[in-house]
Amino acid sequence: MFQGFSQNAVDFLWGIKFNNNREWFLAHKQDYLDFLDRPLRELAAQLLSAMNETFPDAQLQSHVCRIYRDARRLHGRGPYKDHLWLVLERPSDERRGRPALYFEIAPNYFSYGCGFWDMDAPTAAKLRARIEREPKVLESLARRLNKSRFRLDGPEYKRPKGDVGKLLNPWYNRKNLVIGYEDNPEGILFTPDLYDEILKGFRFLMPYYEYFSSLSSDPDPLS
Repeated sequence: MFQGFSQNAVDFLWGIKFNNNREWFLAHKQDYLDFLDRPLRELAAQLLSAMNETFPDAQLQSHVCRIYRDARRLHGRGPYKDHLWLVLERPSDERRGRPALYFEIAPNYFSYGCGFWDMDAPTAAKLRARIEREPKVLESLARRLNKSRFRLDGPEYKRPKGDVGKLLNPWYNRKNLVIGYEDNPEGILFTPDLYDEILKGFRFLMPYYEYFSSLSSDPDPLS
């Protein structure tokens, strides 16, 4: 049963951020297992159960990231991640171009939301084509989002792809889309109530997840 994170989890993340080496990690590995890995897996399991009960047709599965970075993609960074996450998503062989519901914990923030880790060009093109073809659905979702605690984020194109109006331009002209809420690593993060807050957020975000997920069945405008 998820009981919340603790200051020990935040302290570990600061520690690995400034001591990103094998010696430090091995000396503090049990802290990672006790204060981060275990509660993340407990939180993921509870969220998955509740979401699949409410949205059985979504057929979500959970994934908790490993702390080890891909040795092929270190790019001068240390071998360990200093922020960790869980995702709920539909099973797929492809990571790019598919959305997920997520929770992330870092030394200086925690966040949760819905979006793409890396939206590929075909998916972005499908989104723009759908906005042009049938803007009303996303207009309704955008207005709903603007009244919530969540915010649309993601890198924008240096040269906008087009002008579809003030409301939908932020969706149309982004290379990647993330809808998220971010807070300081304190307060509710250290209580079981974090689960209820994230679950409420995931339920609110499910129409956005379904909208993003359905893009895969749209015709490819680039072909």
